[in-house]
Amino acid sequence: MAALAVGSTLLSACGSGGSSGGSTPASAAAAPKAGGTLTFAVGSDAGCVDPQQAGSNDTIYSLRQIVDSLTDQDPKTGKIVPWLARSWEISADAKTFTFHLKPGVTFSDGTPLTAQVVKDNFEALPKLGTLATLGTGYLGGLAGIKAIDAQTIEIDFQQPNAQFLQATSTFSLGIVSEASVQKTPQARCGDGIIGSGPFVLSKYVAGQSISLKKRTGYTWGSSLFTKSGDAYLDALEFKVVPEAGVRTSSLQSGQVDAIGAVAQSDEAALRGSGAQLLARANPGVVFGLNLNNSRPIFADPNVRKALLLAVNRQQIVDTVFPTGTRPATSVLAHTTPDYADLSSSVTFNATKAGALLDAAGWKLGAGGIRQKDGAPLAFTITWFANAATNQPALELVQQQLKAVGVQVDLKQLQIAQISQTLTGGDFDVLWGNVTRADPDILRGQFSTKGLNAYKLPATDLDTVLAQQAAEPDPTKRAALVRQAQQLVVDNAYVVPVVELETELGVGKNVHDLNFEASSRIQLHDTWKS
Repeated sequence: MAALAVGSTLLSACGSGGSSGGSTPASAAAAPKAGGTLTFAVGSDAGCVDPQQAGSNDTIYSLRQIVDSLTDQDPKTGKIVPWLARSWEISADAKTFTFHLKPGVTFSDGTPLTAQVVKDNFEALPKLGTLATLGTGYLGGLAGIKAIDAQTIEIDFQQPNAQFLQATSTFSLGIVSEASVQKTPQARCGDGIIGSGPFVLSKYVAGQSISLKKRTGYTWGSSLFTKSGDAYLDALEFKVVPEAGVRTSSLQSGQVDAIGAVAQSDEAALRGSGAQLLARANPGVVFGLNLNNSRPIFADPNVRKALLLAVNRQQIVDTVFPTGTRPATSVLAHTTPDYADLSSSVTFNATKAGALLDAAGWKLGAGGIRQKDGAPLAFTITWFANAATNQPALELVQQQLKAVGVQVDLKQLQIAQISQTLTGGDFDVLWGNVTRADPDILRGQFSTKGLNAYKLPATDLDTVLAQQAAEPDPTKRAALVRQAQQLVVDNAYVVPVVELETELGVGKNVHDLNFEASSRIQLHDTWKS
């Protein structure tokens, strides 16, 4: 699960045995050089090569390279800076956003970027519905779009929309060509799209690989790029290698240049072989147990609160996750603007958890499993095979919950099934997170006015989430975001467990492989020696 108006909180990079700046360092003695292929091993394939529909980090790593966005976000400061748009104005009430596009931008099929193409992108995207939940959410409340002239576009919302400027920096609102807009969602997933990015999709083999080649004549890069013009690398090859150990050995042997989702147990071996370890905490909603609140077992708030108290987050972090990973202290990660430290509420207390379950009528029975009216306190956690840490983390959760009398079964699905699972609602609990460097991700996940995948009831939380999205004043918005976090945690609609820390293993001959603001990667400036 993937997927961040920057408020007063700045984003920070978190190093883990590699570059503390969030990128591979360039050698002081060597000048960057062009050429070569970067081979990157990832753990999974989402089954779709359309950035607007993608939601898994492993797939976003590649697709981010083929589309540009109107703006970009500085991962160090959170500031929004120019990319396809050279400048913009925002009305005082944050309802109207006017963007002035850079001249001379073309898509890889040779067609020009115009205001009309951007208009068609943003009008078509909501029609993807649940296939593109992130982008659809960012465009919620759209009142109308006007192409003022070929290079000027005005986007109007029905109410103030404090999150929209940051949303324009995300891959979910990456701009695709007019021909791509006209394709069916299925064709876009299988055949890919045409973008204006520094790389072009050349081949996709579902479940196996995504191949990209350099776009020549690329002169409109983000203002955050250090290199002007074309990318250094000639090609990018993303290979799907599900086994963490195989990814690690492939990097050690030089068969690949970089790997994703480094396992804690492989860190020492990778350092010993000279590989660089890069890490950065993902902003957004943390990894946790996302409860289907429509299930009768979760109707009682005491049961939900007991689950929150029964999870020993520190033990899970210390046992499973990469060095530097933090246990969850809120429903948002600490790198998210307007994060609130709720560690006093997100805590481990097995004794209190047991007392809450006793009060809810769940009494210990045979085999140490609680029962009520002859039924066991049991449910299934569904998880996706897109990170090596998922299974061992959940096996620990399983043990911890059993210690207070809860029976948990684990059900594995492939990441390509995530949209169907979320929209179908056929689950008890989902393990996952969503990355975005803006606190409005809370509205996307927990408002009953949207997809409401976790079947929350309509409460005051809806009002607070709507208010923060409409509040242009950063200080007032921060207070509302804190209130929203507190409501989610106090009601235990979900059980926050651990912040996702993206850790990559990178060969010593790879330089300037950079994290962007949402802790995915940007490869325009990357080169090999």
